[in-house]
Amino acid sequence: MALRTAVARVASRSLPRALPQCTFSQDIQRRGMATEKQIYNQMMSTKNIQKITASMKMVSAAKLKGDENRLKLAKPFNAWTSEICGEPKELEDAMFEELPAKTLIVPFTSDGGLCGGVNSFITRGIKRMTDILKDNGKEYGIVVIGDKGRAQLRRALGEQIIRTCTQVASPGTFALASALSSEIAAAGAADYDAVVIVYNSYVNPAVYKQMYKVITPFTGEGEDEPMMEYEFEPDTKSENLADMYEYLLTSQVYHSFLDAAAAEQSSRMAAMENATQNAGEMIESLTLRYNRARQARITTELIEIISGASAIEG
Repeated sequence: MALRTAVARVASRSLPRALPQCTFSQDIQRRGMATEKQIYNQMMSTKNIQKITASMKMVSAAKLKGDENRLKLAKPFNAWTSEICGEPKELEDAMFEELPAKTLIVPFTSDGGLCGGVNSFITRGIKRMTDILKDNGKEYGIVVIGDKGRAQLRRALGEQIIRTCTQVASPGTFALASALSSEIAAAGAADYDAVVIVYNSYVNPAVYKQMYKVITPFTGEGEDEPMMEYEFEPDTKSENLADMYEYLLTSQVYHSFLDAAAAEQSSRMAAMENATQNAGEMIESLTLRYNRARQARITTELIEIISGASAIEG
């Protein structure tokens, strides 16, 4: 009787020691299964992202076609301004020696993201321009078009930002350009010696450049009086020149907005194409990891089955 009691005590003490070993083995297997499932979930989510980026590329390609047509029509409409303001100049490596003592800078950026470096190139050029103007002792103010430009310039040049225009509807129209030029005028454009428009200029679906235009008001006396060879009727010359300057500014804003919109869509199309390719490469890598994890699990299960069968036979 005493022997049976001792055996029962030993069995009851040894049983809890065996249970953690079985539980630890099950935990290892569960972690292996969870890792495999996690890789599968990553693979599925990456495939969904790839579908989204491919769709966004197609949408951008369709929008780019419309922006190209509108820009093509706007170029001859704005051709007359080149005789007054001169041709646009490239922003890169420019020294801005022609800018007067007091300049109002108007950068055109986008409201949406996922469009490559169109906004970063503009804001980088604006920071460089303001540094040069500051070193030369010249004054400047900034009117930002687009939410992305405001977000990127607010920290470095927040005190110089006079006004911002966000949620600008696209595609652009001349009525929209008139509203934007009114905002520029309300920011005190008449108090500056020149308005500088900075924008991305569309070249082709793979190339765009950063350009800037200098628009000076029709002011001056004596030999510097503008358009002395013309007679103005029925209003006075100063009133006609003021109206002409407003129309000149609106026309330049209209062309710059359409040019920047086409560059934005071309950059977004390229960015989405690259994202789609990167997603494909990631899917291939995740598929390889998933197959290896699955093969390792199957091999482990086969080894356990064979080991169990051998133990029974032995």
